Amino acid sequence: MTELNNVSIRYFSGYIRNWRNLCAELEIDPGLNRSEREEEILKKAYSKWKMEMMDHLYGMFAFAVRDDELKKLYCVRDHVGQKQMFYAVADDEFLCSGDINEIVSDSRLNKRLNLRMLQQYLFYGYPIGEETFYEGVFKLMPGHYAEWNGKNVKVIRYWEPVFEPDETKTVDEWAKEISSVVDEIFGDERDDKEFPYKESFLSGGVDSSYLFAAGDASAANTVGYEESGFDESSLARQTAEILGKGFNVKMIGPEEYFERIPTVIEKMGQPLGDASAVAFSIGCKAVKQHCDVVYSGEGIDEFFGGYNAHKNPLKEGWKYLTCSHIMSEEIVKSIMIDFDDNVKAVDPVIDLWNEVQGQDELSKKLTIDISLWLEGDIYLNTDRTSTACGIELHTPFSDKRLFDVARKIPGKYKFMEDQNKFVFRKAASEKLPHEVAFRKKVGFAVPIRKWLADAKYNQPIADKLFGSVSQKFFRQDVIKDMWTRYLSGEEFLWSRIYAVYAFLIWYEINF
Repeated sequence: MTELNNVSIRYFSGYIRNWRNLCAELEIDPGLNRSEREEEILKKAYSKWKMEMMDHLYGMFAFAVRDDELKKLYCVRDHVGQKQMFYAVADDEFLCSGDINEIVSDSRLNKRLNLRMLQQYLFYGYPIGEETFYEGVFKLMPGHYAEWNGKNVKVIRYWEPVFEPDETKTVDEWAKEISSVVDEIFGDERDDKEFPYKESFLSGGVDSSYLFAAGDASAANTVGYEESGFDESSLARQTAEILGKGFNVKMIGPEEYFERIPTVIEKMGQPLGDASAVAFSIGCKAVKQHCDVVYSGEGIDEFFGGYNAHKNPLKEGWKYLTCSHIMSEEIVKSIMIDFDDNVKAVDPVIDLWNEVQGQDELSKKLTIDISLWLEGDIYLNTDRTSTACGIELHTPFSDKRLFDVARKIPGKYKFMEDQNKFVFRKAASEKLPHEVAFRKKVGFAVPIRKWLADAKYNQPIADKLFGSVSQKFFRQDVIKDMWTRYLSGEEFLWSRIYAVYAFLIWYEINF
């Protein structure tokens, strides 16, 4: 066993949920303050299990551990990627951080734009895969660790989301197993007395409603809009009233939304075409006024099949390119001045797609979305926005223990009676009224598709779309046509416009 004085923790971000059990197993005083106990857990877990320590940790985390005896540094990201982790080598030194801005600010690093990522980003709407928008800076993927020996970086996958359906149990038995694991996870959360007060994010959907009902949050938070077709706050309020808990709503208008975009893009570290990130950031800022630790319900759609893309069959011969892509390769080619024919939209997905052959179609899709979409869009959003606002976001439904149940549940129980994630809803109905547990998915929609067409707000966007930076990357006649068509009523084009706009803001900030 490596001696503890040869082991040091060089970086840590996150929360180890099963800390009490680990303290007992590793003989650590549970009365230590949180930062001390987490450092001791990581050091002793590494000393006892080396990199197999990941089999024993539940929670959200990214960390770097140095072994002086082996003269190695290990940079680690949690199983599903709830926390960010990036790395680079500069002047023979290994740099790693959950904040990509911290890495690229190092004067030894030659900061250069990665045009390949721009091309992929325009297709998917988020920075997908290991590459980043910076040449030579890489994202450590979920379930991986990087080993640095002073000369070379070796990236090793320690975990992968494998689905192995078990047909021996009924839907009711699986629902009870889900309930049991959810109670276990929240038992760990309640056990931590350093967090005497928590709140929760709550939308109109089953995921956040079950989270709120099962957990120890004292109040719920949501965002609302005057545009009724996008506003879920009334549904969220109903759920909070049913549960007899507090409720807060932050109303968002277009002025505040557009003003917030540059701050969100800067803190994100990379462009993100997901407009909900701005609303989430405004929500986090509002919550910070009265709470430091907040629950959020990410993970369920990807574990249990929550999107229409999971249910709709693929056309013969098609590959599943995650549940989100906003432009075809032809459209991206028409927009970009320096389009590279050798960079294909399928590139970030193809290896994983080949690995999952032989599984049923739903399992293939969920594996790809957990591995690429969930971490590349959803967790990038939630981790960076919450951290920037000074709150700690806990995502209990992303706990590996819940995935270990979800991966064994047959697809027929995930899509059943015209409902997505049916078996999860069944479990939720133990703590929620039927009408809440089986409410149709609403989603976290933002009225930007309406606001963007309003001349009172869109002039700054037009200035960016047709400005000098845009002219370096995009064909102005194509951008002009897209903008004109959108303003003329082709509302679906909003997501393409927003993705281009987000990139231009990011580029101006960083270059």
